[in-house]
Amino acid sequence: MLKIDIEQIPGDTSPPPIRVGEATIAEADIAEEMQYHPADSAGTAQLKAARALVVRELLRQRAVALGVAEAAGEAVDEADVAIAELLERDLEVPEPAEEDCRRFHAAHPERFSEPTRLRVRHVLLAAAPDDAPARDAGYRLGEKLVRELQEVPERFTEFAQRHSACPSREEGGDLGWLAPGQTVAELDRALQHLPEGLHDRPLASRYGWHIVSIDQRVEGRELPYEQVAEHVRHSLREQATRRALRHYLLALEAEIGVDGISLDDDSASALMQ
Repeated sequence: MLKIDIEQIPGDTSPPPIRVGEATIAEADIAEEMQYHPADSAGTAQLKAARALVVRELLRQRAVALGVAEAAGEAVDEADVAIAELLERDLEVPEPAEEDCRRFHAAHPERFSEPTRLRVRHVLLAAAPDDAPARDAGYRLGEKLVRELQEVPERFTEFAQRHSACPSREEGGDLGWLAPGQTVAELDRALQHLPEGLHDRPLASRYGWHIVSIDQRVEGRELPYEQVAEHVRHSLREQATRRALRHYLLALEAEIGVDGISLDDDSASALMQ
């Protein structure tokens, strides 16, 4: 009979429990918290949820130590109020100076500009990304319709009602005014570079092929500082708050002690959201 030394038998491979001071973050609580932290994978969502609960527990324990919150049995809403009061009391966030605001505005004009707006009509010829025959057929049909529209532009509404798989077909393909980010990403990128008029070939997206007409184009423009001063000030104040909160949480992590996980740069962002 083959004998196996007890040292060779694999032990428990489950991760160690997460502890904040003397408190343990329960796995069930992490699982419930995951719904508030969408991510590309369950593991990433679980990690974000665990960090969020660690942050909350650090703040709760600090609030208890300062007498802002009760030691136990407090409802979630009451704990949130106590944490908000704690941060109001403990967190020091400097108000951005006027010269810093003006400098930030000058360095980031794209953040404080009116976006380019487009009045768009389209005909969507539906085809799934992995359906090569449908993609080929859709493109050939799109080329045919474009040629016909170049001859008779007035038929756009007719073609939208007959061929489009988009609900906008009921409006003759009219999508209204679009700003960046208001349509599917791959089409959105292409639209930003098109001049007014009927585009000369179908445009691809994950949904199929789009016959596109830009009926009107209003170019974006940089806004003067005086017009966006409060927006600039809010952006800098938010950045300062994130930095202050991150340093505050790292100090609490070192003081109270956290086992099984460590905080990262995004921990403060999760709390602010």
